[in-house]
Amino acid sequence: MKKPDYHMLVCNSFRMAGDAQGYCNKSGAVDLIQYLQEECQDRELDVTISTTGCLNVCSQGPILVIHPNNLWYGGVNEERIDEILDALEEGEAVEEYLIAD
Repeated sequence: MKKPDYHMLVCNSFRMAGDAQGYCNKSGAVDLIQYLQEECQDRELDVTISTTGCLNVCSQGPILVIHPNNLWYGGVNEERIDEILDALEEGEAVEEYLIAD
């Protein structure tokens, strides 16, 4: 198996009981996942996208984490996804949306 260039994690607020009920889910994370997948495909980025359980930064959600870069983005929406992917293609980060050092 060839590893993808990037692994993107989108918080979808899954809980131990299996119910997606947290802030990220209620803020449209499900729709963001589909948008992110389509944008990455259109840009021909080698990416695997996964949803996660709660990442414990609800006040900053929806959350997108990009590995191996270890970039944690908060307040993600479609417009920000476009900017984040533009920067990723240039090997950069969008500093103003980062929530962790």
